[in-house]
Amino acid sequence: MKTIIAGAIGECVHVAGIINFLRLAEQAGWRTIFLGPAISTEMIIEAAKREKADLVGVSYRLTPETGERLLGEFAEAADELYQKGVRFAFGGTPPVAQRAKTLGFFERVFDGSETSDEVLAYLQGQKTGVGDEVSFPQTTVKRILWKKPYPILRHHYGQPSMAATLEGIRKIADAKALDVISLGIDQDAQANFFHPERQNPRRKGAGGVPVRTPEDYRALYEASRRGNYPLMRTYSGTDDFIRLAKIYKETINIAWCAIPIFWFNQMDGRGPWGLVESIREHQKVMHWYGENNVPVELNEPHHWGMRDAPDVVFVVSAYLSAYNAKAFGVRDYIAQMMFNSPPSTSDAMDLAKMQAIMALIEPLESENFRIWRQTRTGLLSYPLQEDAARAHLAASIYLQMALRPHIVHIVGHTEAHHAATAEDIIVASHMARQVIDNALTGQPDMTGDPAIQARVETLTREAKITIDAIRQLAPASNLDPLVHPETLARAVNLGILDAPHLRNNPFAKGRIQTRIFKGACEAIDSTGKPISETCRIQQILQEEA
Repeated sequence: MKTIIAGAIGECVHVAGIINFLRLAEQAGWRTIFLGPAISTEMIIEAAKREKADLVGVSYRLTPETGERLLGEFAEAADELYQKGVRFAFGGTPPVAQRAKTLGFFERVFDGSETSDEVLAYLQGQKTGVGDEVSFPQTTVKRILWKKPYPILRHHYGQPSMAATLEGIRKIADAKALDVISLGIDQDAQANFFHPERQNPRRKGAGGVPVRTPEDYRALYEASRRGNYPLMRTYSGTDDFIRLAKIYKETINIAWCAIPIFWFNQMDGRGPWGLVESIREHQKVMHWYGENNVPVELNEPHHWGMRDAPDVVFVVSAYLSAYNAKAFGVRDYIAQMMFNSPPSTSDAMDLAKMQAIMALIEPLESENFRIWRQTRTGLLSYPLQEDAARAHLAASIYLQMALRPHIVHIVGHTEAHHAATAEDIIVASHMARQVIDNALTGQPDMTGDPAIQARVETLTREAKITIDAIRQLAPASNLDPLVHPETLARAVNLGILDAPHLRNNPFAKGRIQTRIFKGACEAIDSTGKPISETCRIQQILQEEA
């Protein structure tokens, strides 16, 4: 185990930064020794020799002129250690840090603007801030492992013009705000990229950046080749899925695929395919990404949650997502868990719902099927008032950290008012990072709440009933009903998978009614009381008979 010693030099008594630095060093596997405040040069050098230090951290946060003199004297006195290979780092206020850099003695100078994950990466021996792509991992899994225990950060971004989006991507990358820029592209690009005859000029830029050629994607990716070299991804489209997948792989080195099972088709009006056909096409594109070793996220459960489906349907759809991903050869599966969907769900019941998902899908993990947890704030949950929205962003992410996510999908605080600008995203990422820092310092275990655990048990039990009911819909000859497009579609047609917002939908029943009880979203019967899945499904099957 390597050893690091650190202290504040001279008359400086400010050591909060050093304490945080040493805390991160412990996470990175260092043996740490805190020397304290106002330590003389001689004491630091003596301690370095005595402890056989590999790295010496020095801090000074007072007058720049005095700091420059002290650090110069320190560099001269410590030259013998320097020549023997001992490393030296400095931390202080920006004015003092600027002068420390001019000495050329410290291998790394921190001025307080660095994020915790940047400092941790340095302590883990990784080169950050060097200014080249090699320094920042360029695949999702490598980036996750590189930042551990910090989650990688993702945000949706796309302006109604190419020029504005290119400029914004450069700003986001330079600010090192995100690990993943999730390109928001307009609806015509998602549905009609290969069909210009179907595109409507009046809709250009509706919902995101109007990419129309592979060169557009290449330009967007090139704009991100700076700062911390963020990864890039986008949605898998609503038509020509594999043709688009090939474009994404070639042009933006797509970080991962995001695709649903039941949506982005005629059922929600976002694509040309019918329900059965779109399920089959989605399964094909899962398989393609799996073959090409690209992670896959099924952004399925929140589509039910945002339509006020009961928690159990949310959980069942999450299980079906992971099950299908594994069945079709996905190796790295990103389990997306959108909190606050519906928005009136309580924090406790949100945590319970997500824990129930993990309880059901974790048994699917194997050597060839890894699950990575991604959390996000509810898309429809933000208040319009900006200060309240900022508070909601912070509170939601703090709650999400109870699940120790590998990816935090930041949903910007401006969501209720306007699509996030680059400046909005940078601000949101600052808030998210502070929350994550607080949580990783020592968050209480909120999942241990008995009420949460009781709800987890109820949801997993009820979800298994629903999953078994879906299996029973398949012909006896079908060996795997949960990946059978006709069976899955029939579960929607009959209303086993249902949501109140689907009323009058040609593919779904839309008869289910839900209500919030004690913070949980429950299916209710005709009297307004919660109904079990056994009773609800029995009624559906009796009506069908």
